[in-house]
Amino acid sequence: MSDQQSLAEVSNLLIYGSMLVLFIATFGFAAAFSARRTRTVDLRATDSAEIPELANAGAERTAVGGDTGARGSKVPAAFAGVGDTHAEPDSDRLPPGRRAGNIAIALSWLGFVLLFAGVATRGVWAERAPWGNMYEFSISSALAVLGVYLVVSIFRDVRWLGLFVIPAVLLTLGLAVTVLYTEAAQLVPALQSYWLVIHVSAAIICGGAFTVAGALAALYLISDRADRPGKGAISRGVVSFGQRLPDAQTLDRLSYKLIAFAFPLWTFAVVAGAIWAESAWGRYWGWDPKETWAFITWVIFAGYLHARTTAGWKGRKAAILAIVGLAAYVFNYFGVNLLFPGLHSYSGV
Repeated sequence: MSDQQSLAEVSNLLIYGSMLVLFIATFGFAAAFSARRTRTVDLRATDSAEIPELANAGAERTAVGGDTGARGSKVPAAFAGVGDTHAEPDSDRLPPGRRAGNIAIALSWLGFVLLFAGVATRGVWAERAPWGNMYEFSISSALAVLGVYLVVSIFRDVRWLGLFVIPAVLLTLGLAVTVLYTEAAQLVPALQSYWLVIHVSAAIICGGAFTVAGALAALYLISDRADRPGKGAISRGVVSFGQRLPDAQTLDRLSYKLIAFAFPLWTFAVVAGAIWAESAWGRYWGWDPKETWAFITWVIFAGYLHARTTAGWKGRKAAILAIVGLAAYVFNYFGVNLLFPGLHSYSGV
């Protein structure tokens, strides 16, 4: 077996290893999320008979001397029996839910290291930056999504978010190794440029930030809906799920900060791509499908930031626009390469 083939197998094994570790981490994040204390619900906004579990929880809380407020207008929603960080204030032991979340975060860091090593090994095998085809771009994008999540976790307690981010990473890796996998090949002359590293690395980092921001925007819609309970089993289910999330304003702010960080970098990626196009094809812009959808993505996120700063768009409108922006990015990522012929098709699937 040649050294090059050995490197290929090592890269594949590292990526499979990261997938296994992240799969296990998902169970820890699920345990941590299920153990989260739910937020309070204003029973004046709904009929307690519509949400019996909330009413029962409030009654039980009152029966044991819980604080319902001077007028009894608010009662805590039912919360999981384990994992509450305030459940055992005198205990030196972490609650099971918090411990599971800590283990999941540690496993996610291990998965990140394994995936980074797998991507780097792929680059050593190919003797170039590992971004020459859809498979390589996908594993690098998964690495970026995971990396953005872990960086955020350094500054904020986002164990609850892992349950929604890690499956997206696993889905991307799963598509990469089962559908998009291809052997490394030398790049065509147009790709043999230092602009490959500059342009594609910026786009990959933006993709990680947009993905996490889009997940936060979707969770915002659920959290916001949970604060306005309604009738029906589906509504009660949304309330039960959404009340375990942070408040909607927190989700909205964090999503906005990630998009505000990524948008200038995306602008740079588009401009760098235009400069590279002039070097490779003799023109800065030609409305190639990839270029067009990159620009559409830019316009959507520019509109998102503009609307927030000038029209005061926050909340649901902003969240929906963030999700639309993520959808445009994902379509530019997958759909353009698979559905439309263009100058970027040389990179292969």
